[in-house]
Amino acid sequence: MALSVDSMVAGVLSRDFRAIARLITLVENGAPEAAPCMRDLYPHTGRCLSIGVTGAPGAGKSTLVDRLAAGYRDLGHKVGILAVDPTSPFSGGAILGDRIRMQSRSLDEGTFIRSMATRGNLGGLARATADALLILDAAGFGVVLIETVGVGQDEVEVARTAELTLVLLVPGMGDDVQTMKAGIMEIADVFVINKADHTGAERVEAEVKSLLAISDRPDGWTPPVVRTVASEGKGIEACMQSVDSWCRAQRDSKHRKETVLQIYRERLLERVRSEVQARLLRDPSAAARIEDLAARMAERRIDPYSAVEELLAGCGFGGAGLAGHDC
Repeated sequence: MALSVDSMVAGVLSRDFRAIARLITLVENGAPEAAPCMRDLYPHTGRCLSIGVTGAPGAGKSTLVDRLAAGYRDLGHKVGILAVDPTSPFSGGAILGDRIRMQSRSLDEGTFIRSMATRGNLGGLARATADALLILDAAGFGVVLIETVGVGQDEVEVARTAELTLVLLVPGMGDDVQTMKAGIMEIADVFVINKADHTGAERVEAEVKSLLAISDRPDGWTPPVVRTVASEGKGIEACMQSVDSWCRAQRDSKHRKETVLQIYRERLLERVRSEVQARLLRDPSAAARIEDLAARMAERRIDPYSAVEELLAGCGFGGAGLAGHDC
């Protein structure tokens, strides 16, 4: 049975896991009833600490997330986990193999776990992850851990969603070199060398620190390098202490405020792009124009740039704006 907006919002605010899961599903599916719920929940957000966990496949992200969740639960926090997985080519849903390592958390009433499929979205994060984060924030989860797909260069998207980012490296997999190639050095707030009991951990740490020594972040923060053996729970406390140090350093930072403003500006523009596209596709006349323009482009009777201009002009973009147009 469908829930009203008021009952859905009340359920989320009371931390009803079913209401939370249902609203996240509505957000993922782009259901129209999700928007009024999100509007009502937004004033209740802005309280949680969101931590992105990224790194190459096999670095131990799921295990680290599981251990961090346990650590924050021991401190009395309610913990949310958003685990972004690759999309199944058959069902379109998330491939949940890594969630097996978090089964112990699923029995904890103070931990909410949600796997989200990327659905083809680049950046290592599902398109709805930012909204899911807002839902967990409104529900009163003090800490939300966001685990990304782990696909390399596109992982930088997590820095636009989570407040701070942990980048996992492991010895013997070439992750240090790949990290430098991918530009992840710029998004890491804390470097975590996981599986630090393996040969080569010292070399990875030395190379990261040497790069940090010649880099200069605008916020003045030097990312600490922490060694962990997540499978054994070693180094988790040090990792949490590094997160706490970052929070204290950034609390009154002018640069942090500017970064947050930039993130919200990008989110606004992304939402505008999505909404304009959705309205275009919903409007029959616009859909017909798109088909006509696509056919003319295929026949080389119009170039893509002129086609875009013609489409936007037909929808009211230009001098008159969107007034009086549905798309």
